[in-house]
Amino acid sequence: MSYKLEYQKSIEKPEEFWEEKAKGISWHKFPMTILSKDDNQNDRWFCDGELNTSYLALDHHVINGRGDQLALIYDSPVTNSIRKITYRALLDEVACFAGVLKAEGIEKGDRVIVYMPMIPEAVVGMLACARLGAIHSVVFGGFAAKELASRIDDSEPKMILSASCGIEVEKIIPYKPLVDEARSFAKHKVKHSIVLQREQCLADLDEGEMDWKETINATTAEPADAVVLSSIDPLYILYTSGTTGKPKGVVRDNGGHAVALKYSMEAVYGVKPGDVFWAASDVGWVVGHSYIVYAPLLLGCTSILFEGKPVRTPDAGTFWRVIQDHKVEVFFTAPTGFRAIRKEDPDSRLLEKYDISSLRTLFVAGERTDPSTYEWLKKILKIPVIDHWWQTETGWPMASILKGLDDFETKAGSANFAVPGYDIKILSENHEILGHGEIGDVVVKLPLPPGCLPTVWGDHSRYLDAYVHQHPGFFLTGDGGFFDEDGYLFIMGRTDDVINVAGHRLSTGEMEEIVAAHDAIAECAVVGIEDKEKGQVPIGLLILKDGVNTPPEQLQSELVAMVRKEIGAFANFRKTIVTQRLPKTRSGKILRKIIRKIADHQAYDFPATIDDPEVLGEIEQVLNDAGIGLPTS
Repeated sequence: MSYKLEYQKSIEKPEEFWEEKAKGISWHKFPMTILSKDDNQNDRWFCDGELNTSYLALDHHVINGRGDQLALIYDSPVTNSIRKITYRALLDEVACFAGVLKAEGIEKGDRVIVYMPMIPEAVVGMLACARLGAIHSVVFGGFAAKELASRIDDSEPKMILSASCGIEVEKIIPYKPLVDEARSFAKHKVKHSIVLQREQCLADLDEGEMDWKETINATTAEPADAVVLSSIDPLYILYTSGTTGKPKGVVRDNGGHAVALKYSMEAVYGVKPGDVFWAASDVGWVVGHSYIVYAPLLLGCTSILFEGKPVRTPDAGTFWRVIQDHKVEVFFTAPTGFRAIRKEDPDSRLLEKYDISSLRTLFVAGERTDPSTYEWLKKILKIPVIDHWWQTETGWPMASILKGLDDFETKAGSANFAVPGYDIKILSENHEILGHGEIGDVVVKLPLPPGCLPTVWGDHSRYLDAYVHQHPGFFLTGDGGFFDEDGYLFIMGRTDDVINVAGHRLSTGEMEEIVAAHDAIAECAVVGIEDKEKGQVPIGLLILKDGVNTPPEQLQSELVAMVRKEIGAFANFRKTIVTQRLPKTRSGKILRKIIRKIADHQAYDFPATIDDPEVLGEIEQVLNDAGIGLPTS
């Protein structure tokens, strides 16, 4: 079926469409009710179906002849190790560890926090929880203790699975002190803990804490079978930033999640069972949940589990080396990684050392891909480069080119077309549907398709307040954007990144595109800062490519001229500042809102997801040195 027919059917006949897709997975009991309402009058998919996600990801493939195929390839340049695990071996490990958890009293509905680095045991822990019907909540390894404590208090776990340390570029992060501190902060007391000892940094275990390997070697527990679960039983809770400062626990159910992810692998990413798929992310983020662990295994692919960085492990050729060594066919990562590679290797000399002919498609997401980076990737790779868009809340793509359906041309700066199941609209503040080229709130008409969050853990009113109340009948994504005349969707950044300059509603994302196109720029951020005369004006923070020695005054003049030419003088883009670094989350998103608050001399909450806290002080210094944010006359 072509994309247009597939999309049309998904919107006009959603129950018929998703019933058909549900037949693609192995149910214990196939659902008779495809779409219904729960007690909160929320839409739920496949409510009377029964299945187990761990069974679908492992047992199903072993039973059907894939037992000897590789399920995971663990590649860790930071420890100089590679481990390859077949579906049969992974099933044995997961069933055994699930037996250990069961013997420790973990059962259906219990919550288990997983606080681990990018190692196979993290995947084993997640799948073992899923096997028992326990609800895992993965917290990014190395997260600050107070943030871990807030997640402990919100999810009230029965157990914590952790490791003795994580390994970053040129440093080791002990996890045990962070877990201990979090447990001391948390009001909810967790009695049980299992810790994987890593040789790079052993932890001293306290009473009640078990050594992962010793416990498995000594266990007399039987390997656990997969528990039959309701489709709407929760699979996991994953926390995402909230506007109040308290993280929101995004809930994912079992049935809709399995159906949607398997469909997305085939339709969006164009992969088939047996393909090697690599999502270079972390299991602490939604990309890691969906496209390192669950989706590749649900389809029967080989998934790459990478413990490293795009640069300095050991160099900017690491991505190319992994693709060559493991014959990766489809690769997915955030554009920030490629900007780092381009900064260190602008002429892609390191790429010449590797044979990456196995790679047929590159997908980028997690932040908007600026056209400059997009064009550079197309030029050096000579394969389709697809920018696509989705969120923690949805769990799988909302917009993309669908490689499994029609191979349309991409457009630089666009997330391309709405994915089947997502009825995307652009609304004004007054809930009016906007026309082509008009920027507004990007929303999805309810019901959301399977796989998206049905609620926020423990607080459905918060779900309604955050996502539904602003535009009744629609899910609020929190992003601004527009459709062009050809139906391509452009995401211009969070709605609070749209600025109002003397009555003109302007996108800082559009300005970033123009600035990033300059040959001297490796990366940039454009933010709107307070101005007494015009309300807000944009400024640009610039990271230069290595070897650039253009005087800052000349560079500023050239960039101002470029923005004036592309947008107009009314944009009032007049100031640029060169900096060495930009504040980012661990997943690579630039913290523009924090930059704006620093520039405006406003108080801000310390961002829990920041990669390096010291960069905030650097930004304060460069802004103050430039006189930014000081009172205007």
